[in-house]
Formats: sequence, structure tokens, C-alpha cells
Amino acid sequence: MTDTAVAPALSVLRGVRRVAVIAIIVSLVVAAALGIFALLSGDFGQLQGQILLTTLTVAAFGTTALCHLAVVRRAVRAVGYVGIAVSVGAAASALVLIWYYIGSQWDDGATFWWKALAVLSIAALSLAQANLLLLLADRPQLAIRIALGITLVAIAVVAVMLAVPTLSDGEIPGYENGETYWRIFGVIAILDVLGTIALPVLGLVLRREGAGHAPHEAVPPAPDMLALDPELAARLDAAAQTAGVPREQFARELLARALDTAP
Repeated sequence: MTDTAVAPALSVLRGVRRVAVIAIIVSLVVAAALGIFALLSGDFGQLQGQILLTTLTVAAFGTTALCHLAVVRRAVRAVGYVGIAVSVGAAASALVLIWYYIGSQWDDGATFWWKALAVLSIAALSLAQANLLLLLADRPQLAIRIALGITLVAIAVVAVMLAVPTLSDGEIPGYENGETYWRIFGVIAILDVLGTIALPVLGLVLRREGAGHAPHEAVPPAPDMLALDPELAARLDAAAQTAGVPREQFARELLARALDTAP
């Protein structure tokens, strides 16, 4: 893949992120306006409620989508794409419930969509959390890699332990095993929260320590460092400027993409 092919892809990614941010802001503004209207007028019917829930759904989808988009330019981009697909499914389930079943009789179809909304929402939130933490996946420190692995496992277990009772209508864990089940869930959830809070702090501390121990004098180039001719260097600078990222970062991402697609 050439630099001229990567630059448009990065521009598209920035455009998608911008659209997601705009959707979140517009949805929250509409939700706030409806709330103010209901308080001042006292007239808040089913239609207004459906519009309010729809805007909140769009805002929630946009928020999770931003988390998933954070990793689509990295080696773990597949997790981001899965997260986007799951978020779309959760949003679609919510919209079906809002516009088809609110105000109508609750039946087996509504139960199906409710379960789909619950399970897909759990998955979307868990993947959003995991994708934000996966931004640390390329850090070389062993402590970060171990903590990241443990936290990701905890996130997955918490998601599964929440989804299973929903799908089984509470038959799992059942009444007899419920106390033990939720005690185990609590322990794993604590590890989940601990890792989510501690990992970014640990990454920041280790980065600062690494910077503090770095020598102040300029490091000479490595003997095998790739030299660019002036024309190629100019093309690289132009593509990096178009993508809006530093030249070194753009070159690393370009090389990584080329190696990923190499036979």
C-alpha cells in the first residue's frame, strides 16, 4: 500500500470520527431541548418520549463508536470493527423497541429484541472498554502487557457473566447458585475496574520514567537506518501533512500497513 493510498484512508477515518462527535452533540442538544420543553409545557406524550429515547440511543452509539474507532489504525483493528458492528446491532435493537413496541402489546418479539438489546449493549460497552485499553497494546513494558492481559480477560468474563443470566431468563445461575455466582462476579468486576483505572496511570508513569532516563544528547542514527531520497522524502512530508499526523508517526503506520498486507 502506497502513501497516497493511506492518506485518503486516514482522512476518511478523521471524517467518520468528526461525524460521530457531531452526532453525539446534536443528539444531546435535542434530548436537552425535549427535556426543557416537557418541564416548561407539561406536554410530553409518547411521540416526544420516542424522539427523546432515539436521540439518547444515537448519542450512546456515537460514544461507543468513538471508542472502537480509536484502534482501527492499529494492529488490533479487527476488535474495533467488531465493536462497531456490535454497536450498530445494539442501536438497531433499541430503535425497534422504541418505535415498534412502545405503546403496543408486549409479546415474544418484544422479548427477543429486549434480550438482543441487553446482550449487544453489554458486548458493545465491553468492547469499547477493551479498545481504549488496547491503545496500550504496543507498549514494551512487561508490567503493562501482563496487566492488560488480565484486565481484558476480566472484561470478557464480566460480559459473559452478565449476558448468560439475561439469555437464560435467570435459570443460570438460578436461585440455589445465585449467591456464589454473583460473589464470583463481584470479584472479577473489581479486577476489571482496577485494571481499567490503573493501566492508564501505569502507562503514564512508565512513559515518564523512560523519558527521564533518556540521555539528553542527540542519539546518532543507526547504521542500518533507511535513507530517503529528496523526492520520496517530499512525498512523505506531503502525505503526512494531508493526514494531519507527524511525519515519523505517519511513516511508521505506513510501513506497518505495508508489512501487514505483504505476501
